[in-house]
Amino acid sequence: MNVSSRLLSSELTCPRSEAMQYKNVNFLLSKPSVTVSCFINKDVCNRNGRNMRVSCKLAHDHLEESYKRKKRLQVPLQKPDFVRTLLIDNYDSYTYNIYQELSIINGVPPVVIQNDDWTWDELCYYLYEEKAFDNIVISPGPGSPACPEDIGICLQILLECRDIPVLGVCLGHQALGYVHGAQIVHASEPVHGRLSEVEHNGCQLFHGIPSGRNSGFKVVRYHSLVIDSESLPEVLIPIAWTSTSTLPFVEPKVSDKYNGHEVQTDQSIFVDSFLPEAGNGSSKLIDYGQTRNARVLMGVKHSTRPHYGVQFHPESIATCHGSQIFKNFREITDDYWLRFRSSYNKEKRVNFDAYAQVSSASRLYRDFCKSNNSENNTVNLPRKVNHGDENVVHNNTEVNYKCLKLKWRKFNHLAGQVGGAKSIFCQLFGHEAENTFWLDSSSTEMGRARFSFMGGKGGSLWKQLTFRLSDQSDGCSKGGGYLSLEVSDGSAETIFLEGGFLDYLNKELQSYHYDKDEYEGLPFDFHGGYVGYIGYDLKVECAVTSNHHKSKTPDACFFFADNLVAIDHKNDHVYLLAIHEENSSVLQWLDDTEEKLLSLTGSVRMDLERQYSHPSTFSSHKVGFAAEKSREQYIGDVKKCLNYIKDGESYELCLTTQIRKPIEVLNSLGLYLHLRERNPAPYAAWLNFPKEDLCICCSSPERFLQLDRNDMLEAKPIKGTITRGATEEEDEQLKLKLQLSEKDQAENLMIVDLLRNDLGRVCDPGSVHVPHLMDIQSYATVHTMVSTIRGKKRSDISAVDCVKAAFPGGSMTGAPKLRSMELLDSLESCSRGIYSGCIGFFSYNQTFDLNIVIRTVIIHEGEASIGAGGAIVALSNPEDEYEEMILKTKAPASTVIDFE
Repeated sequence: MNVSSRLLSSELTCPRSEAMQYKNVNFLLSKPSVTVSCFINKDVCNRNGRNMRVSCKLAHDHLEESYKRKKRLQVPLQKPDFVRTLLIDNYDSYTYNIYQELSIINGVPPVVIQNDDWTWDELCYYLYEEKAFDNIVISPGPGSPACPEDIGICLQILLECRDIPVLGVCLGHQALGYVHGAQIVHASEPVHGRLSEVEHNGCQLFHGIPSGRNSGFKVVRYHSLVIDSESLPEVLIPIAWTSTSTLPFVEPKVSDKYNGHEVQTDQSIFVDSFLPEAGNGSSKLIDYGQTRNARVLMGVKHSTRPHYGVQFHPESIATCHGSQIFKNFREITDDYWLRFRSSYNKEKRVNFDAYAQVSSASRLYRDFCKSNNSENNTVNLPRKVNHGDENVVHNNTEVNYKCLKLKWRKFNHLAGQVGGAKSIFCQLFGHEAENTFWLDSSSTEMGRARFSFMGGKGGSLWKQLTFRLSDQSDGCSKGGGYLSLEVSDGSAETIFLEGGFLDYLNKELQSYHYDKDEYEGLPFDFHGGYVGYIGYDLKVECAVTSNHHKSKTPDACFFFADNLVAIDHKNDHVYLLAIHEENSSVLQWLDDTEEKLLSLTGSVRMDLERQYSHPSTFSSHKVGFAAEKSREQYIGDVKKCLNYIKDGESYELCLTTQIRKPIEVLNSLGLYLHLRERNPAPYAAWLNFPKEDLCICCSSPERFLQLDRNDMLEAKPIKGTITRGATEEEDEQLKLKLQLSEKDQAENLMIVDLLRNDLGRVCDPGSVHVPHLMDIQSYATVHTMVSTIRGKKRSDISAVDCVKAAFPGGSMTGAPKLRSMELLDSLESCSRGIYSGCIGFFSYNQTFDLNIVIRTVIIHEGEASIGAGGAIVALSNPEDEYEEMILKTKAPASTVIDFE
């Protein structure tokens, strides 16, 4: 055999920055009965710091001594109404898409654990003593099965649980091959977010699914590594292969369904007129070498055990017949236990709930609820057993409830008469502009946004919250920080929040009581509450282990707005709203503001135009922005990202950087008004925090997450950007180029699947869907590719829980999210700060609407900064990525330079 064609020690490693430490434990090395196979001929360091040599084959000393069940009796039994799955999460960002599928197909949600949560003894107890699970699904994940910290307990499951049905997906599939001696090698090219047709051998896992070219069985692939089919041992049977290279996926112009989820779009997707013909499976950008077979192995099964693996992702929104594969695995499970398990009688367990599927298993949840709280004291759900999101906040501490009352007035068709939103804001709040906010739907075309909200320092309930994480500069911040509170009379205090800012915000929102009848008739969901931003570094309160950089700006800043003005751009109505406690009145503010509003005249509007809409000075010696990294450094970082993707560490990395410029004297509000004219956006915002010397001028086109009064969650990620054309013809050509770009569609699909996963953590099973996939939307300077994901929030989940499950927005991180953020922290040279975070509101009625902070100028302590970047995927060209990053800074940077 040609040794050079195998993956050598230098080819497949566990890439790690020295600044990074992963939490997975190399537990297998501590087991005396197991030696771990790995294609890493170098010393590795386990959790205890000891160097160990990793050997070349996984073998178990006492395979025949593994746990065995009682003697099986072949008795005819009726198939049960539900199947209980243990879903093992390899720290992936698509696991909860599988969770959502299995919840519907199995009739009961699976139990989710991460691959290093349980010891082997704990796992065996629940599998073999309590008999709490009928099958196991091993999720995708970053890295390689050759790295014990990437795969955790999964190898031991595949080796020893010979009598339990197991399905491995992607990394789980590779682990099935690896544990039985197959070689794991680099694919001929990394394939992430792209489709291939698959042919199969008709085994039970693919029952009812067509096969081969032009059959309609197209699957989504996210992988850089593959099982070398020539090294496949006799105990593993190949059951599926790619029948073509990556192919176009032309979506019909009418509503269709993919993978059981509704998708609606106008355009054909996954078509690139510049792609090589089908069958050429090599990348034009990078030569990754070749596997020995042109066809890539897409599925295997064990010859004697009920163990299966698929390399592709059946849970992806764009995989055809994905749900059928999970249905078939349920059938495999039912048939297996019907044949071999005489005690398979679930009639006595008909009554079950989502947390306790069998009476004995319910003790598992109770035990862990008592003994395993989150490290940051934010989670009372069991750490080791997850149903839905593992990181949601359920606070059982005493809450001081506040009863809020709402008064509001409506003025029909007034906005246009008094000059629109700009005129209203400047007249009511713009004379000093301190402590003001404006959530500004400055682009309302095609129904992208409808409402704007604005206000300033208000009544007795007004306050400002400023939060800074503690110990950010030591590279190991794990949440907790200092909250400064300023109330309406000017008094202030600072307290330490051990549980972090989001835990505090969750408690505050849950403390409000209100009467829903008071806002009947209001067409929007923000009736007063918190307005501000959450900085990117608060990712440490959302499952990320640490921050490597310190933010110069506060990590979160919010006003509690008790008085505000709302504008309905669709109907041109204006609303005044004021909230108060039962023993106070807000009539004076309503009366005064109504008088000012109705007094706006044309002459006032002309004065405002002169004051704010034009640059205050002009100089031919203006200093431009300086980049945090040079062109060469940024391109070098892109190449590092491509190497991480090649080695399977990530599918997509959203690399960013910052540009900065010193600012001496600047009318910040005038700058924002200039920006909103040049680059109007549906999720634009102005925030002014004078005590922090901080102004935010945001022209974001992207919604992060919205929760409405009907408990519907919506995300609208943007992935794919191209400049506008100089002529109408060129503009249409560029728009079509974006629409047909396989690279941009792969980026978008990966983030759509990631957001489906994030919503799947907190939404009712079966409710997550994609009404719009890869729409093209046009703005003043760019065309963008936008998708929409929605789901129904679970009743036991709070508004802040939803944010924690999805923050930071996946379009700013990449996938898998946790590993990608760790890699990005090691590459980027400074904190993103407010950039990549979110701006918006949390209403006292538990609704919210938050954007993604992009296309934004941050003015802080005499400096203007702008963040920008792009998603790096296997198809990325480093020079093109640099140019895209520069394009995204164009509108805000030129606005600052022109206005200064």
